[in-house]
Amino acid sequence: MGAKQTTLAAIALLVTGMAAFVLLARDVAAVPSSLPHVEVPTPPEEKPDLSKKLLLQRSVQLETYARKKGYSTKTAFLLDMSLPSGRKRFFVYDLVNDSILHAGLVAHGSCNGSLLEEAAYSNTVSSGCSSPGKYKIGYAYQGNFGKAYKLHGLDSSNSNAFERYIVLHAYDCVPDTETFPDPICNSLGCPMVSYNFLDTLSTYIDRSDKPVLLWIYPTR
Repeated sequence: MGAKQTTLAAIALLVTGMAAFVLLARDVAAVPSSLPHVEVPTPPEEKPDLSKKLLLQRSVQLETYARKKGYSTKTAFLLDMSLPSGRKRFFVYDLVNDSILHAGLVAHGSCNGSLLEEAAYSNTVSSGCSSPGKYKIGYAYQGNFGKAYKLHGLDSSNSNAFERYIVLHAYDCVPDTETFPDPICNSLGCPMVSYNFLDTLSTYIDRSDKPVLLWIYPTR
């Protein structure tokens, strides 16, 4: 190969190399310098515990009612029937310090049907349903299921409670621990608890110098 041909071959090789470099540079430039931004969904803000807020509201209302009517202003029983029956929804509430002292399971009425998972309400005699409203806890007696307390309805929604034999009592189908998502058994309209929890409730009822109030409220 002559000197001229050698020079031409060298030039051609140089041009080819430069072209490859340009293509490589263009491809590199086309690659993004960083990964694309990915929107990570923000976790939903935790909803406030509506049951606890309502419990506080009810306790304030009940303390005011108790003070006006001469009932105990130290302790009250609040039953949030909007909660599933497998959750602890019977609260022993300290009206002085605004705090929950104890919580337990409580059954609602079956309305004379099969297992009723959500509470339904009636003030009708022999309906078998729960009745919402405020109750005065009356005297203790020995009933079919052991110790029980008479309940006196104080509102139009539960005015037939005494005539309906609606009482606070225990039964062995009510457990001490939560069963949610499974429901617990039904009563025939009475707020029915476990025997251990009734023993706890009795300490507050029997030692109180004034009648203790019990409030069944159905909605949030």
